[in-house]
Amino acid sequence: MRDLSARSSEPELMDAEDTDYETFRDCLRDLARVNVLSAGYRPTLAFLDGLRRQGRLEVGRPVEILDAGSGYGDLLRVVDRWALRHGIEVRLTGVDLNPWSARAAREATPEGRPIRWVTGDIFDQDRQADVILSSLFTHHLDDALAVRFLRWMETRAGIGWFVNDLHRHALPHSTFGTLAAALRLHRFVRHDGPVSFARAFVPGDWHRLLAEAGIPEAEVRRWFPFRLCVSRIRSA
Repeated sequence: MRDLSARSSEPELMDAEDTDYETFRDCLRDLARVNVLSAGYRPTLAFLDGLRRQGRLEVGRPVEILDAGSGYGDLLRVVDRWALRHGIEVRLTGVDLNPWSARAAREATPEGRPIRWVTGDIFDQDRQADVILSSLFTHHLDDALAVRFLRWMETRAGIGWFVNDLHRHALPHSTFGTLAAALRLHRFVRHDGPVSFARAFVPGDWHRLLAEAGIPEAEVRRWFPFRLCVSRIRSA
C-alpha cells in the first residue's frame, strides 16, 4: 500500500505536454462520465443553491461565474442547465492552461450558450467574477500554488468561491483502478485516478493551507463519496 500520510507529487499522464488532442479529449470525456457516476457535481450545485436561496445571486445583471481549470467544460454546462431551471441569467467563463481544453469544451457545448472558453494561466487572469468555482483542479497544484490559488480567488470573487476536489483516502486509492477498468475507461483515467487520490487532500491539509493563505473563514466539508470541498461566502 502507498503511504498516504502526505500528499504525493507523482505526475498524472494527462498533464504531460506531449499528449495529443484526441487522447486528451477522450480522457476528459471519461472523467466527465466519472463525475456523473460519482455525483461529483452535487457539492458545487449545492453551494450555488445556497447562494440562490440567500438571494446572493440577485445582482441586477447576469451573474459572472468563472471555472478555474475548466477541462472538458462539463461543470459549466451543468451550471448552465441549473441556471436555466432557476431562471438565473449567467455569464460563464472557463479558464484552462491546456489549449486542447478550450477546443474540447467548445466542441461539446451547444451553440448559443452563455459560456466562453479561455486558454491561459489562471494566475494571469486579472478579471473579477461574482463566483469562482474549481473542480478536480487543486490536487494538480503543489501546496505553494494551492495557497496562491486560494489568495487569488479571495481577491477576485465578489460573492464567494468553491473548491470541489478529492479526499485522500486508502479505499478509493486502492479500488479506483479496478472500477475504472471494469467500466472500460480511458487508460489515462485508470492510471491517473489513483494518482489523483494520492495527490489529494485531507481536512488537515486544507486547514493548514487556508491558515497560510490568511483565510480562516472558509469552510472545509466532506461530501460522499470521497469529495472534500472548501467554500467561502463573503458577508453580504
